[in-house]
Amino acid sequence: MKTKSKKIPCSFCDGELENSTVQHPYHWQGRIYLFENVPAQVCRQCGEKYFDARVVEAMERAVLKKTKPRRTVRVPVFSFGEFAFQSR
Repeated sequence: MKTKSKKIPCSFCDGELENSTVQHPYHWQGRIYLFENVPAQVCRQCGEKYFDARVVEAMERAVLKKTKPRRTVRVPVFSFGEFAFQSR
């Protein structure tokens, strides 16, 4: 007898999760590594991303082994307090 697997809802909003591929920033020791085409489950309602442990381990391995990235991008950095409450 075949049983249906129970779908686990989003832990933030109780929304439905769907399989997808995403872009994911991975933070490690003050640096940001950007991974593309990462398999994930994404909440249809709020957009929260969930990753399988094997996926997280693969990203961690790439960072720890200092794997050569496909490309490098520059990212502007702002300090919120410097501009947040200035008058227009």
